[in-house]
Amino acid sequence: MNVFAVLDQAAARHGDRGAVFLGETQLHSWAQLRERVLRLATSLKSLGDRGTRIAVASENRPEIVELMFAIWAAECVFVPINYKLHPREMADILADSGATQVFASANIAGELRLDVPVAVIGGPDYDRWFDSAPASPPATDPAALAWLFYTSGTTGKSKGAMLSHRNLMAMTVAHLADFDDPDENCSLIHGAPMSHGSGLYIPPYVLRGARQVIPASAAFEPDEFLDLCGHHPGSSAFLAPTMVQRLIQTGRPRPENLKTVVYGGGPMYVDSLKKALDAYGPIFVQLYGQGEAPMTITGLRRHDHVVAIDTADDATLGSVGYPRSGVEVAVLGSGGLPAAVGEIGEIVCRGDVVMSGYWNNPTATAATLKDGWLHTGDMGSFDDRGYLTLRDRSKDVVISGGSNIYPREVEEALLEHPDVVEAGVVGAPDPDWGEVVVAFVVATNGAPVDPAALDAHLLERIARFKRPKRYEFIDALPKNSYGKVLKRELRDRLSS
Repeated sequence: MNVFAVLDQAAARHGDRGAVFLGETQLHSWAQLRERVLRLATSLKSLGDRGTRIAVASENRPEIVELMFAIWAAECVFVPINYKLHPREMADILADSGATQVFASANIAGELRLDVPVAVIGGPDYDRWFDSAPASPPATDPAALAWLFYTSGTTGKSKGAMLSHRNLMAMTVAHLADFDDPDENCSLIHGAPMSHGSGLYIPPYVLRGARQVIPASAAFEPDEFLDLCGHHPGSSAFLAPTMVQRLIQTGRPRPENLKTVVYGGGPMYVDSLKKALDAYGPIFVQLYGQGEAPMTITGLRRHDHVVAIDTADDATLGSVGYPRSGVEVAVLGSGGLPAAVGEIGEIVCRGDVVMSGYWNNPTATAATLKDGWLHTGDMGSFDDRGYLTLRDRSKDVVISGGSNIYPREVEEALLEHPDVVEAGVVGAPDPDWGEVVVAFVVATNGAPVDPAALDAHLLERIARFKRPKRYEFIDALPKNSYGKVLKRELRDRLSS
């Protein structure tokens, strides 16, 4: 089954109803969207054979919805790129994926220097892609590649998680089974980036005929988001924990139409969650997932939140819930054997939602997929009720505002500065961002380097959001007998 089928079904059932909205303005009905998608698909087929990779680099825009489904209708591969990345990082992803065409917003297109053709979304060049006659709906092997989800690794190099049509349909079914029950009188408000979590949630809502609403700001502005929820019926959204906190900080009451907020992508502290529940009521659902098992490993359902509040059960609120529908989850202790209740080990999972591997990276694939299990690199433990709690991340990833930041990538960029001898990067807890990046720096001459100079240096190499919020200058990094930097000691310094 090709994921285009969910749009085909929505158009058949709800053809004249509104499908895509920019702010409060309807742009397309479901029938109109299907027509545009199939016309665009015809043009995309001219780019190459089945499996051709087509990249989209843009802030949230309504065109992303039609591009996504047109790429699938053409039996090509959707390669979304985080618009917050540095142009050099985008170029690395495009080179790795072998994309033959890029669709980019005007802001991003102006920064890209590529040999690959770039079409500016929304411009005259974009309109010509719809001049062809509509393609026929595709018949696709469900195992065919549909989405290359790029997620950085501990080496600092992006890896493309290969997600098939079967993977995306398993994610879609699990969402509808576990988290939300939208219909044609509902809406998905895209506050979070559509290149990641919010975009992955497009298929389940399209399948049910729920309208897709993109903020006119193309970003997350709390007041705009709440206004849109008040205007559109049965509103749902995926938000990073920091976005939830920004909503609460407005002091505005929950719009009556806001029915579900799925939060994930970073830590939500128990105290912050309690404040959100007190302000907005039982509308929250938590997910734990990775790009390699998109949005779907465990979850804390709406009812779990309610019961935990009623019984003062902070342990449940601090957990990531229990396994999702169609997913088997285990914790492996010493020797790779199943851990006992309460024992901390590596979290692994398997099911139809799990990727087939990393694009053109058999070494990373072999290290992550073993005996049918996805090894997440996250550490956790189950309690006697089957609730999973995350304890640590073996890969040292820092999750700030829902974005993954990998220390080695920042460290390598810092070490290119002539006045930096060593650098160790860790995450520090933060009530607003979940975590912030802190860099411990050993300077060449033993004197602190101007932080503004380090910021300017990093802006030439990595995305702005990956820069440290703070620099700590020390004489030497703590290391073990093998010369490995002891990140735990660095974290301990921050808490002392």
